[in-house]
Parts: sequence; structure tokens; C-alpha cells
Amino acid sequence: MQIAPMKNELISLNSESATNRLVLLHGWGADADDLIPVGRLLTDSLDIKFEIVSLSATQYHPNGSGRQWYALYPHDWGAVPNAVLNLERRVNNLATDQIPLEKTLLMGFSQGGAMALEIAKSLKLGGVFALSSYSHPDWSPKQNMPPVFLSHGNLDSVVSISESEKTFSLLKNYGIRSELYSFNGGHEITNDLISHLRRIIKNEFSD
Repeated sequence: MQIAPMKNELISLNSESATNRLVLLHGWGADADDLIPVGRLLTDSLDIKFEIVSLSATQYHPNGSGRQWYALYPHDWGAVPNAVLNLERRVNNLATDQIPLEKTLLMGFSQGGAMALEIAKSLKLGGVFALSSYSHPDWSPKQNMPPVFLSHGNLDSVVSISESEKTFSLLKNYGIRSELYSFNGGHEITNDLISHLRRIIKNEFSD
């Protein structure tokens, strides 16, 4: 396993006056800068002032560009626990008196979404978003988890929408407040999805 030099985060402007935080976890083969435009679209011009932090995975992607939270194809599920512990520590360390974990939203895409679902079990976050994602083998929710918002394209050929449906069913069985939003698209973040997520952030997490 090759560990990349830590490029921990990219932080948006207005972080000094922010009252809330949006933490972004990129997908397999991307990097921390990948979701920054999405984060800006989700939070710009809202009444809530957000700091945006986009974390980069610690492993290099095998093709030489981008990062991975753990190896896929073949899947290295054995590396997941250490990857989760590392990410949990990094997210926890972001908390400040000004912006505690309870004012932090965690959003991950694809492999980043799978990691977000893991962190939702251990940290008292304001909410978790898993986009076009999946849950790890043997994953199960815990009581008192934050709200979990799932979304998935019904034409996704990379990660089947059935993965999010399975996760949603588990969350419902544990009584966790959750939502599954499906849209007409593939393995992507569409303008329609951004509008939907923005409405959730505005309506659910206003101060």
C-alpha cells in the first residue's frame, strides 16, 4: 500500500465567519479538488455561512493520478478499518468551538460515500450525504446516528442503485432518519441533484 503525502484539505473563503462546515469526500481516482465546485454550488448564497473542507484520500490511485481511500478492483476490504479510523480522526480534528461536529455535514461521492457511511456510525455529525454510493460488506447502522441522505442515478452502470436501496433498507430497519432520492442519470452529480441537496441543506440545517 502506497501512502501519499498528506494534502489534507482545501478550505473555501469565508471560513473565518462560518457557523457550519461541509466536509467533502471524493470518489475513487479523484482528489480533494474534485468536489470543491459542488460544495460551492451547494452553499453559495445560503443564509447559513459554510466553511468547505474537502479531504484527500491518503493512498495513490494505481493508475498514477488521483487517490483512493482503499484499493478497488480487486477490492481490499481488509484495508477498510484502518482507512476509516484515519478518516474519523481527521474529521474529528476539524471540530472547533466555533464549528463543532454537530454543525458539520459530511458528504461523500461513490467510494467517498461509503466512507461517509462509516464515519456516520462514530461521530455526532449534523448530517451525512452518500451520493452514488454503497455500504461496505457487513456494514450495519448504529442507534442515534445522524440523518443520512442517499442519492443515486437510476442509470448508474458503475455502482448499481440497488446498493443505495440496500443501505436505505438497513437504515429504515434501525429507525435512522433517512431518505433515498433517485434521479434520471448515471454515476454523476447532476444539476437536478445539486438543487435537491441544496434544498435539504437550506431546510434542514438552517440555524
